Amino acid sequence: MFAAARTSVLRSARTQLRQTQSQAAWARLASTLAVLEAKEGKLNVASLAAITAGTKLGGSITAFVAGSGAKSVAEEAGKAKGIEKVVYVDNAAYDKGLAENWAPLLVENINKGGYTHVLTGHSAFGKNLMPRVAALLDVQQISDITEIESEDTFVRPIYAGNAIMTVQSSDKTKIITVRGTAFPAPETEGGSATVEEGTDPKAECPTEWVSEDLAKSDRPDLSSASKVVSGGRGLKSKEEFDKLMPPLADALGAAIGASRAAVDSGFADNSLQVGQTGKNVAPQLYLCAGISGAIQHLAGMKDSKVIAAINKDPDAPIFQVADVGLVGDLFEKVPELTEKLKQ
Repeated sequence: MFAAARTSVLRSARTQLRQTQSQAAWARLASTLAVLEAKEGKLNVASLAAITAGTKLGGSITAFVAGSGAKSVAEEAGKAKGIEKVVYVDNAAYDKGLAENWAPLLVENINKGGYTHVLTGHSAFGKNLMPRVAALLDVQQISDITEIESEDTFVRPIYAGNAIMTVQSSDKTKIITVRGTAFPAPETEGGSATVEEGTDPKAECPTEWVSEDLAKSDRPDLSSASKVVSGGRGLKSKEEFDKLMPPLADALGAAIGASRAAVDSGFADNSLQVGQTGKNVAPQLYLCAGISGAIQHLAGMKDSKVIAAINKDPDAPIFQVADVGLVGDLFEKVPELTEKLKQ
């Protein structure tokens, strides 16, 4: 019996040793391409989450940027820790992030660099681009990952975050989008990556950029703000939303968000929507008023560090996830809270 037990222990030790050696060997072979976003010659710092995710895989990490002024963006990105090299393509044709010409561009540089993993944020840009890249490479995309278990195994939420799926891929090149709130951006100073020009296939783009209508604000960006205040259907009208939420946000130095119900009712612009079909946020403080806590909304904010809620219904589902709850009429409590914060 003791001999059998000893044999079992030795076998287990050998298996663990082989796995460790295999992982170490893979780390030496792995090479990640982190696709970064830039707009009007400025780097989107939130897209650096792809670099953080890449560090979990081991091996070298190369960043990629394209558009007008891409070289200066590449030099800025090269200061982020964790990157060995930044590849750039300076061409105004890529400024708007159109997937129709971005996909051939990316495939050309992926094939040239022989990367094992290609990562980008699970943003509108990433969700539009990466399926085309995966199709051109004849591999399956892995979307919205929140954790990396190994070089071929990833964790992602499904059913609005009510279930967690572990996905294993045998594809030669893994095409992945990462949830930014699960991988905080690395330090943007202290890195010393080399910068080199990439290959530009100059693929014809069948899509023409017509225009965009953006809601501009001096407040922090919703996706990366450390504090967010959100309003829901309980505010009853756009007038009340505009009357109560901006002063509260200004008193806190916070970004403004909204539930899908508020957006669908016309209280707020759809760029402010937080939830499964909106933006995922994970601020230090998430303060919501008039939001019941539907699953769709919780999927986009439940990773917040502190959740505070104001609702007149003591049985509202939002109180089940809130760290701090205030039961009361928001039309009284929000102005009162705003005044106290100003003081």
